[in-house]
Amino acid sequence: MTASVTLDQLTKTYPTGVTAVRDLDLQVGAGEFVVLVGPSGCGKTTALRMVAGLERISAGTLRFGDRVVNDVPPRQRDVAMVFQSYALYPHLTVAENLGFSLENKKIPKPERQRRVRDTAAILGLTGQLSRKPRQLSGGQKQRVAMGRAIIREPAIFLMDEPLSNLDAKLRTAMRAEMLAVHRRAGATTLYVTHDQTEAMTMGDRVAVLRDGVLQQAAPPRELYDRPANLFVAGFIGSPAMNLYPAQLDIVGDTAELILGSQRLTLPPAMVKQSTELTSFNGTELIVGIRPEVLTDPASTGTPAVPGASLTVDVELVEVLGTEKLVHFQLDVPRAGDEPAGVARVSPRATITPHARAGLAVDTERLHFFDPATGAAIH
Repeated sequence: MTASVTLDQLTKTYPTGVTAVRDLDLQVGAGEFVVLVGPSGCGKTTALRMVAGLERISAGTLRFGDRVVNDVPPRQRDVAMVFQSYALYPHLTVAENLGFSLENKKIPKPERQRRVRDTAAILGLTGQLSRKPRQLSGGQKQRVAMGRAIIREPAIFLMDEPLSNLDAKLRTAMRAEMLAVHRRAGATTLYVTHDQTEAMTMGDRVAVLRDGVLQQAAPPRELYDRPANLFVAGFIGSPAMNLYPAQLDIVGDTAELILGSQRLTLPPAMVKQSTELTSFNGTELIVGIRPEVLTDPASTGTPAVPGASLTVDVELVEVLGTEKLVHFQLDVPRAGDEPAGVARVSPRATITPHARAGLAVDTERLHFFDPATGAAIH
């Protein structure tokens, strides 16, 4: 029977004094697929291991449904974990690997065989049941590892970067398979990855961690459209959001954003609706510009509008078939970690490297952040 998972102020501090996870508040609804994502060392795997019972909780409360499980041993938590390594028994067949945990639980043989057959059918392993791990591809091994978790019919699935050993094409295929399996099983799933693309395509909700602290937990679309702070804005999205220091200049009904030697005119409605934004008049803020907000006027047939375009120095143009990525510089230092700005433009764009180009800006889709706190300005 599936269960919700509640992490209430969950904290992990090691004897060395290092705090890997700090005051983590997160609720995973029954049957929900939630992804923990963040850079290496952000605490996502530690959080997962606390849920599994493999790491002792330093402070806070962990609940499965209404039951507090802080001190419940791992084998009594009704969770199944899939790791980055397949951890298959090399001397056992696929069928024996799948049924191993059921045999340990003394499940009757007819029931074991039925569940092995059903699990193999779900994962497309029916034809491989008599094979041993060395005879399987990487994707098939990962399916067997998943099958060992599924066959137990746990209340909660925990997955720690299960696809990171696969090549890019196979990872994409396996993502779709895992989501299909999740929908069939209906089990609550907490999934850890460092790959933000994987997180955004798989999660019902995505929780972004940094240095052990939760930055934002929201559905993928909300994370992308309304990042809570500079870190989330820069981490979610590929290519990353362009971030620049700018100054807001409001005179009468006209609001302009000063970016180096250039100015962008903000839509009047944007300024009227945000008293928080107007409070930055005359001071510096950080403006965020998604790559797709920048377009090439020549390829769209729409002339550039004064106050809604930027002149850039083009460094590199990547031709990707369905689009081009234009890497550029402005006469203002970037606030983010990327060395150059990026625009995602039409494949018909005639922009060339080592030249100046004009890019139209959709000023209604800009993001703003407080440079002192990093928090989003709404």
